[in-house]
Amino acid sequence: MTIDMRSPAGSPKQEEELREAAVKRLRKKHDLQGHVLAFVTVNLLLNVVWLLTTPGGFYWPVFPLLGWGIGLAFNVWDVYAPAPTEEAIRREMERTRP
Repeated sequence: MTIDMRSPAGSPKQEEELREAAVKRLRKKHDLQGHVLAFVTVNLLLNVVWLLTTPGGFYWPVFPLLGWGIGLAFNVWDVYAPAPTEEAIRREMERTRP
């Protein structure tokens, strides 16, 4: 038998807010997976085209790889960057308060 050491459930409003935040994070992770899959698939195809048409020639797939790679890096940052702490939010509120 295991004992649940978590605190008692919060109010229904708090639970709903937690659920919405969890769903939002899961959607972002799912969207990132799709983005990575598209990035890898398209860039593999571009490399195959380059290899079949001009092997050893100018490596033009570097441009979509770098451009799209920057966008992908920002997407990863958006999904996995740490959320602001309550202290940081409080400081920002104080800084912007009229």
